[in-house]
Amino acid sequence: MTGFARVDGHADGYSWTFEVKSVNGRNLDIRCRQPAGFDTLEAAARAEIPKRLSRGSVNLNLTVTRSQSVAQLRINRELLAQVLELAREIEGAGAAPPRLDSLLAVRGIIEPVEEDEGEARERVEAALKVDLGRLIGELVTARLSEGARLVTVLNGHLDEIERLITAAAACASTQPEALRERLRSQVAALLDAAPALPEERLAQEAAILIAKADVREEMDRLRAHIQAARDMLAEGGAIGRRFDFLCQEFNREANTLCSKSADVELTRIGLSLKASIEQLREQVQNIE
Repeated sequence: MTGFARVDGHADGYSWTFEVKSVNGRNLDIRCRQPAGFDTLEAAARAEIPKRLSRGSVNLNLTVTRSQSVAQLRINRELLAQVLELAREIEGAGAAPPRLDSLLAVRGIIEPVEEDEGEARERVEAALKVDLGRLIGELVTARLSEGARLVTVLNGHLDEIERLITAAAACASTQPEALRERLRSQVAALLDAAPALPEERLAQEAAILIAKADVREEMDRLRAHIQAARDMLAEGGAIGRRFDFLCQEFNREANTLCSKSADVELTRIGLSLKASIEQLREQVQNIE
C-alpha cells in the first residue's frame, strides 16, 4: 500500500526534514538514509515501523542542517587583572594609561564560550525521535485513507464477479434439463461404441460425463469465496496475504468452469469472470 508523509522540525541550532514513502511489497522492507552521526534514528525507525506496518517497501530519508550561530563571548577577568596591573606599573613610570580598545585587543582577554555540544545533540536527537513518531503516524494515516478508497474499488470488482456468476447460473447449458439431455446423447454415443462397453465401464463413463458437465459446484464455491472476501474487507487489518490467496482460489474455480463448459455462452461468461478476477487480484496487491 502506498503512502507519503513529511515532517519538518528544528531545535538548538539544528533544522531537519523527515520524509517517508511506502510502496507495495510482499514483505516489509525498510530502508533509511540519514546524515553521519544520526545512526540512532535508523535504529529507532526499524524498531517502530514494524509495530505499525506489516507489508510494503518503506523508504525513510532524514536531512539535517546546522545554522551558523553567533559565538558567545566572555572576558577572561584573571588575565585582564594581570594586564591592568602591568599597565599601572608602566603608568607609574610615566607612560600614558592604556586605552580600552588596546586592552581588549590583548590576545586572550576576550574568548569564545564553548557550548556543551553533547547536551545539545541529546536534545536534538530527542526531538528527532518525537518527530519520527509523528512521521510514522502520518504515513499510517495516509495508507489508511488509500485503503478506505480501495475498499470501494474491491467491492465493485466483487459485485461484477457476483453478477457474472449469476449470469452463468442462468445460462441454459447449466440447467438440469440441458444437463440430462447432454448426458443422454453422450451415453447413446457410448452404447454405439464397438465393441460394446461392459455395464460397469459404462457406469464409470456416465459418472465422469456427469461430473464434467455440472458446473454448479464451482459456482457454489465462487459464491462462498465472494462472501469470504466481503467478510475480510469488513474485518479490516492486515488482510493482504489472505486476500491474495483467496484470489488464487477464485481463479482456480473460474478455470475449472471454463474447462467444463461445452457451451459458447458459458465459455464467454467464464472468460469475463477470469478477467474480473484478475482485476481484483491486481488491486489486492495494493493492500496491506
